[in-house]
Amino acid sequence: MSTPSPASRQASTATARPASATAGPEAAARRHGDGAREAWAALLLTVAAVVYNDWLLEFVLPTGLDPRHSYVSELYAADQRFRLLFGSIELAAAALVIGGALLARGPAPGRWSAAGWWSLVAFGVSSVADVVVPMRCAPSVERGCEAVNPWHTTTSALVHAALFASMALLVVAAHTARPPMPLVRRCGPWVLAAALGTALATVGPLFGRPGWHGVPQRAHLVLVGVWFVLLAAALRSRRGGLLP
Repeated sequence: MSTPSPASRQASTATARPASATAGPEAAARRHGDGAREAWAALLLTVAAVVYNDWLLEFVLPTGLDPRHSYVSELYAADQRFRLLFGSIELAAAALVIGGALLARGPAPGRWSAAGWWSLVAFGVSSVADVVVPMRCAPSVERGCEAVNPWHTTTSALVHAALFASMALLVVAAHTARPPMPLVRRCGPWVLAAALGTALATVGPLFGRPGWHGVPQRAHLVLVGVWFVLLAAALRSRRGGLLP
């Protein structure tokens, strides 16, 4: 068996050096790009958490609705005074969620993670539809106004389905994602359970039993905001594993 000459060994080392030298900066640039993308995603989701809870403006605006006994979607019902304001804020929140989810999913996510982020995109799209086909009137203050508007009830159901799908899928993904998402793994199941419970507590008017449904619904929206903040915090914590 022949032994490589010193000259051939030197040539081989010289050939290998440029490849490894180029690989380092390319990998660092890729990690930096991933970190910047996830930082923007975290920022958008954090802002969305605040904007999505626009119902807090009820405490400073004369909406004429009782927060204890009204749906938040009544704020942008077709005949309401502040419908354009609240409808626009809802659209802005949906755009923030869609943008954050698209940035967060990254170039090559795992199967569960991709499904979870796409579900969050579907949540944003359904929220847009919820505003496009609003309630005709506010049933909590207008006698004869139907609580079940077929189109709006359908879009609201899609919003909830997409939300809970994103929660369940991303909690599953948190156990296998690389880098991992320990915050979502630990806290996600509790947020999911609480959000589901508060959502179920709001269906009374759909079955002819209105009253006090506004309280659990607003608690539900706060929990949705908590979910967005939880995802944002998880993305920020992952940046340490992505930056050089």
